[in-house]
Amino acid sequence: MKKTATRLADGRELIYYDARDDAVRDAVDQRPLDPISTRSEIRHDRLLGDDVAVASHRQGRTYHPPADECPLCPSRDGRLSEIPASDYDVVVFENRFPSLAGDAGRCEVVCFTSDHDASFADLTAEQAALVLDAWTDRTAELAQLPSVEQVFCFENRGREIGVTLGHPHGQIYGYPFPTPRTRLMLRSLAEHRERTGRNLFDDVVAEERSDGSRIVLDGEHWTAFVPYAAHWPYEVHLYPKRRVPDLTALDDAARTEFPQMYLELLKRFDRIFDGRGGGKEGEGEPPTPYIAAWHQAPFTADDREEFALHLELFTIRRTSGKLKFLAGSESGMNVFINDVPPEAAAERLREVASK
Repeated sequence: MKKTATRLADGRELIYYDARDDAVRDAVDQRPLDPISTRSEIRHDRLLGDDVAVASHRQGRTYHPPADECPLCPSRDGRLSEIPASDYDVVVFENRFPSLAGDAGRCEVVCFTSDHDASFADLTAEQAALVLDAWTDRTAELAQLPSVEQVFCFENRGREIGVTLGHPHGQIYGYPFPTPRTRLMLRSLAEHRERTGRNLFDDVVAEERSDGSRIVLDGEHWTAFVPYAAHWPYEVHLYPKRRVPDLTALDDAARTEFPQMYLELLKRFDRIFDGRGGGKEGEGEPPTPYIAAWHQAPFTADDREEFALHLELFTIRRTSGKLKFLAGSESGMNVFINDVPPEAAAERLREVASK
């Protein structure tokens, strides 16, 4: 992998990640951009003990532009975009409309490919490996910022999820605090260790593998399963078999196997509802909307080495043409009601193995 860092016209950082060592990235951002002005702040909720980011400047962010005006495509044919180069492998840059900025953290955009019409599932294993390299490098780099306590790499796909740009991309948030969801995991981890003397993550994965009914894929270095108490209609958790706290600690064997495992899961997600996979917008069932979320240990957590890196992949579609909405119980009291038994979801994901 070759890494080339540069700056956009308004001073934001942009980094090219190339599979070839001889790639030259010297294109200059020619756009007449004004300096970025963000109004992001963190407010603490004293009743719940969590934090809320207030970012009013995001109201003006780009919203579903035509394909020929996509800001994540390369700059070519006289049209200038966020990426000055005329082509690229993987690109990461500071978000122009960040939810977190300055002392309140950092937000970055990850473009998985220059192909506007592709999806992550369309990538080759080599391309997916390069994205993994980029996620890992950004985790290591953001760990050096005093304003960042936890790094969250994720992808939102589909209009139903709220995506405003159709180009295949994800995001990276550098939070200035451990997220509420992670704090809950750390609390359960500590309670389980005090009660049993064992690691909770290790026990969960071992129990799922022993039961077998919710296993979707079981590789040499990774295991994918629908969790026993899945919150979402179709939800898969992907764990490396050697527990590590974050992406930077993955060994070469796990890094090599990850692309095949993850691409297979994404292809199966695209086959859940129509049996044939994916499809472009307007052709039968739209592509399956999903969120793919990496869970990594906070950098200063006492139980950091006990935490288990894992990826959670889930869709809000519960059946063909119907979405799972967070209504009163979920949104008001955070008590989820799942319409699809986890065992049935796992069976369906095994049935739709990609050809």
